[in-house]
Amino acid sequence: MQVSSLNEVKIYSLSCGKSLPEWLSDRKKRALQKKDVDVRRRIELIQDFEMPTVCTTMKVSKDGQYILATGTYKPRVRCYDTYQLSLKFERCLDSEVVTFDILSDDYSKIVFLHNDRYIEFHSQSGFYYKTRIPKFGRDFSYHYPSCDLYFVGASSEVYRLNLEQGRYLNPLQTDAAENNVCDINAVHGLLATGTIEGRVECWDPRARSRVGLLDCALSSVTADSEVSSLPTISALQFSGALTMAVGTSTGQVLLYDLRSSKPLLVKDHQYGLPIKSIHFQDTLDLILSADSRIIKMWNKNSGKIFTSLEPEHNLNDVCLYPGSGMLLTANEAPKMGIYYIPVLGPAPRWCSFLDNLTEELEENPESTVYDDYKFVTKKDLENLGLTHLIGSPFLRAYMHGFFMDIKLYHRVKLMVNPFAYEEYRKDKIRQKIEETRAQRVQLKKLPKVNKELALKLMEEEEEKQKSSWKKKAKSLPNILTDDRFKVMFENPDFQVDEESEEFRLLNPLVSKISEKRKKKLRLLEQQELREKEEEEPEGRPSDAESSDSSDDEKDWVAEVRRQRRLLQQEDRVRRQEQRREDQQAVLKPQFYEIKAGEEFRSFQESAAKHKLLNKTLEDRLKLEAKSGTLSVADTTVGSKQLTFTLKKSEQQKQQQEAEKLHRLERRQLRRSASHLRSRPRDEHSARDYCFLCTRLGFLPVAAAPGKVGLMYPEQLGCESSLLVVRRKIQGRRRPFWRDAELVWTPSLPRPGLADIAA
Repeated sequence: MQVSSLNEVKIYSLSCGKSLPEWLSDRKKRALQKKDVDVRRRIELIQDFEMPTVCTTMKVSKDGQYILATGTYKPRVRCYDTYQLSLKFERCLDSEVVTFDILSDDYSKIVFLHNDRYIEFHSQSGFYYKTRIPKFGRDFSYHYPSCDLYFVGASSEVYRLNLEQGRYLNPLQTDAAENNVCDINAVHGLLATGTIEGRVECWDPRARSRVGLLDCALSSVTADSEVSSLPTISALQFSGALTMAVGTSTGQVLLYDLRSSKPLLVKDHQYGLPIKSIHFQDTLDLILSADSRIIKMWNKNSGKIFTSLEPEHNLNDVCLYPGSGMLLTANEAPKMGIYYIPVLGPAPRWCSFLDNLTEELEENPESTVYDDYKFVTKKDLENLGLTHLIGSPFLRAYMHGFFMDIKLYHRVKLMVNPFAYEEYRKDKIRQKIEETRAQRVQLKKLPKVNKELALKLMEEEEEKQKSSWKKKAKSLPNILTDDRFKVMFENPDFQVDEESEEFRLLNPLVSKISEKRKKKLRLLEQQELREKEEEEPEGRPSDAESSDSSDDEKDWVAEVRRQRRLLQQEDRVRRQEQRREDQQAVLKPQFYEIKAGEEFRSFQESAAKHKLLNKTLEDRLKLEAKSGTLSVADTTVGSKQLTFTLKKSEQQKQQQEAEKLHRLERRQLRRSASHLRSRPRDEHSARDYCFLCTRLGFLPVAAAPGKVGLMYPEQLGCESSLLVVRRKIQGRRRPFWRDAELVWTPSLPRPGLADIAA
């Protein structure tokens, strides 16, 4: 799902993304979803919501359950059930559909107008009846009170077909040569037809006479608009009893009140394309007008733009789902468009989950695009002399620049640079002259970098052209004319070093060929100097003799050996020069700083560490095993067990020794505290247990050390009482109490407070 924000109005495109073919298995579909992000993020709101090639028209049934669309190729109509979110049926037709209408609340009665003058009626079961009109039809409307179908087309007559009687009635004669569109007002039944002369004729179906005439072509021409041809009526739509919107072929939308012959408002799309469809949105007082490129939504009272939608493909028809913010578009593409604008209304009930989905996406910031505004940077404002407008309402800050009105921008630019047209004209003339010069005979011009390589490529190209008549080979792109290798002949960093060892070994015979090319380079340079002195160069420089096509293998081996000997000799000379420089150089002492806490012993230790690091892991393990810091043993399972001790620095060893001395001193100074104990450990345990028994409702009685007695409080006044003697037993983990014996004490003295406290 793609989200865009235009004039702070979010638009959600539910049909963007890749479509998967039907023959793919579920496993392959899941694999594609894991790999491709676009497939994973796509939303398939209605299954198979597309046409084989192009979709032409689209309508929604009155009950809102079915969406019908026509398209090609082959001509067909598809019906989608919104409750099931899938295709309900598909019917192929004999010819392409110009337009169609749904006469019933569902899909049971449909009328199709074909481009071969046929009118086809379909019922719920399929094809029902077919008839023909005298002229090619372009549009039709249905009058519900009289059951009449009104057809307009390439004729001055409006044909009437009565569906109750099943026959044609007398046509209505208009003053126009042809009629493009028609519409019937649902309130009072007024019929309006749009002509190619740019007029709208209004008819009363009851009296079969014309009751009004509007000249829209004259009203659509304003001071700001540029009209190259006569505007014709391309779209017509009623709203309520008195409002009518008219679309012209030059991209203007005129809003009329039927009580006035002058338009209330004229809105220009600025594209010069015919208006395809017009829809009214009553909740926000908006008008949705669409041409083949853009859908504009604007206020019908002020004409101020609300938002706009520009799909990827050209539009054929636009359908607004009733009572919601969903737009359906028929495009010049197989996939039909679905757009959801939450500001226009809620989502339909069959896809109410879109409201929750869009609420989650509202937090994501999106780029804002302003209609009829020009984006300028601060440098552009300085060139135009408008820096004093920064901070004023004329400039709106955005990212690294500002938005300003497009009309204001054009006016200021014309005032600042009145000779812009002259400069544009001179640039065009210069471009034409350069194009004519390119058609002349071109001389060889070598680049500044890698001249020999360029010359070699030119020779190879000439050889291919000479041998092309003998053998037709597949033409390969030339490196000199390829933009990908353009930098190789412009940037000095890509210069081929012919003195390097790699180049000389890989190209052993380059010296022989390079001598011939150097001669050719000298000739070309001399010719270029002559051409600079002359005004008009003529002819083409003569080419040197072509190099030999191939060499013998023996010569190649000998040349490789010779180059290798030369390289070894140069290496020896280089080493000797390095030794002389080392002997003449005066060595200066170098000082190194030792880190804090470390001692310098000798350079031998660092050298030993360096040698140890250069050894393999196996050798290092053997050395560690010999020193005792590492031990390797086999386990019972069959694996290896590796035990090692970490090496400690001198600072860590000193700290450990200091800690050991400190612990010894503390042991010597510590004194025993056994003489401070006031009572035996058993008595403390007995006291704790007596306190617990008191909380439980028993009265403890003094007993022998390590034992305690419990007495019920109500038996304290009796001669005899039950004394439960418990004894502390030292367990394996902790001591616990256990019943030792039951003792009858006929004359036990009453315990005192001191005994209880004990």
